[in-house]
Amino acid sequence: MKRVPVVTLAAGRPYVAIPGPTVVPDRVLAAMHRPSPNIYEGELHEMYPGILRDLRAVVGSTAAHVAVYIANGHGAWEAVSSNVFSRGDKALSAITGHFGQTWAVSLRGLGIEVDALDFGCGKPIDPDAIGRALEQDTAHTIRAVLMTHTDTATTVRNDIAAVRAAIDRAGHPALLLVDGIASVACEEIRFDQWGVDVLIGASQKGLMMPPGLSFVWFSDKAKDVSEKADLVTPYWNWRTRCFSPEFYKAFAGTAPAQQLYGLREALSLLTEEGIDAVVARHQTLARAVWAAVNAWGAGGEIGLNVTDPAARSHAVTSIRIGNGGAARLRRWAEDNAGLTLGIGLGMALPTEPAYHDHLRLAHMGYVNAHMTLGALAVMQAGLLALDIPHGSGAIEQAAAVIADATRR
Repeated sequence: MKRVPVVTLAAGRPYVAIPGPTVVPDRVLAAMHRPSPNIYEGELHEMYPGILRDLRAVVGSTAAHVAVYIANGHGAWEAVSSNVFSRGDKALSAITGHFGQTWAVSLRGLGIEVDALDFGCGKPIDPDAIGRALEQDTAHTIRAVLMTHTDTATTVRNDIAAVRAAIDRAGHPALLLVDGIASVACEEIRFDQWGVDVLIGASQKGLMMPPGLSFVWFSDKAKDVSEKADLVTPYWNWRTRCFSPEFYKAFAGTAPAQQLYGLREALSLLTEEGIDAVVARHQTLARAVWAAVNAWGAGGEIGLNVTDPAARSHAVTSIRIGNGGAARLRRWAEDNAGLTLGIGLGMALPTEPAYHDHLRLAHMGYVNAHMTLGALAVMQAGLLALDIPHGSGAIEQAAAVIADATRR
């Protein structure tokens, strides 16, 4: 009997559709691929003010100060904590998933007391609960309220302006600290209008860069608070980075030269598209994904983690496929089609069967319609190949979303 070869269709350019690191544009890669420049004068110094200007534009043309760190998002957490808090201070943390929990752990590791309000893994922050907690803090011992805009694990998206309004209604002086790592350059962000005091971002998501840079936007109010913070160390000190005339102090030493060239190109791409168009693109791709998952769910144990569309991320979608289907689909997609999907981070312990029921599909950063439709078609093929029960019409529904968004 002639042996039938095992077919794999994974050869070719892979697509890593995880929520960071995201796809890096060729223009950004080319901009970074250069010899080390003169770090003491010249082009690097001259282009840095434009980088800061464009970083402000991405979050609503804010007047906020911007500090750039050679660090990932966890480093940015520590930068913010050390500039805002003193030993023994208290924070109120509003948690909607793994990254809210982890930020609280980071704070406690620095000796900061954290009161946590955990809203679960599928629903957004209740601003009224924030207000009630602050009203009870009559001595104003809470230094800041912490929230994630989009929790990358659960893909819950929270209403920043509503939380700010709750703080104001309570008459509380707490700062509002926002983790925007999964939302900067993906979602609408209005730093000034929404009353944000500190916003955190990182290079490896909507900003279309490799990991390695993180960003902190901070208000004058936060700057004033930082004057009295006793946790700050020389490396994390944002006052040195933002207000020293010497260029090297912006990075506490040698500048990340190639990263800055890449960042310059990434910001140029965002400027050319227009930030409003960038946000609209993410919204459309997200709706296409939601439409496909809803169609699959009509015929099987498949569904979106966040049931309320108003609370869903436009950058990444968490999907449940029961009976271990998510883990099997992830493996099939990578081995057979060159598509890497994200793990269901924080939805269950790795030792629990439910851990294998969750995955994430990112549609953030340098992603367009054919990439997202292609990822959904691969997932459809995997559901068929693995005999995972699902409803019909998913790709047609997703394509219809794209078609409707482009009709003139």
